[in-house]
Amino acid sequence: MTSGGICARGDGADRSPVVLGSWELASDPALRDGFAECAHAILAELVAGGAALGWVSPPSRDEVAALLDHVLSAARAGDGALRAAYLGPRLVGLGYWLRHTRPTHRPHADLEKLAVALSAHGRGTGRALTLALIEDARTAGIEVLTLDARGDNEGALRLYRSLGFTEYGRLPDYVAVGEDRYDKVLCALDLRRRG
Repeated sequence: MTSGGICARGDGADRSPVVLGSWELASDPALRDGFAECAHAILAELVAGGAALGWVSPPSRDEVAALLDHVLSAARAGDGALRAAYLGPRLVGLGYWLRHTRPTHRPHADLEKLAVALSAHGRGTGRALTLALIEDARTAGIEVLTLDARGDNEGALRLYRSLGFTEYGRLPDYVAVGEDRYDKVLCALDLRRRG
């Protein structure tokens, strides 16, 4: 984590995660100004430890800043959502979804990233972020929310299954990290009302 309190929120007394939306981050200059740096610290730490977040080596600060700018722009246009989780004063997780851009796929979105700092594992942070993102998708009129996960990420797959995601495909040995190969697991959550 960065020093100087730029990732700070609140007084540190909270024991469960507080999940904020992009509009809340944008309205608080103290959070907004340090968000990209704090997000970079989390993503870099996780990727350095082998997490499956789309990078083989830790992303640069510029890569993360550009990604967040893209997601925030999509969120402002109604084509995405960004959520940030805080435990007391510290940013400990983030996640986002983006709407498909092809006209025939516009009612659908991909949950593209969900990242929780190692220090916050086991505290319900991933669940709180995912539930908030699912609700954002419903509000935006998303019909099907999809995601993919690396086959060895059993914790994430267990979480997604517990929230109603179902596996609709698996590509064996699709993800290559050096000499290692992992399945790519495709999951979906149908948000359309039935009945």
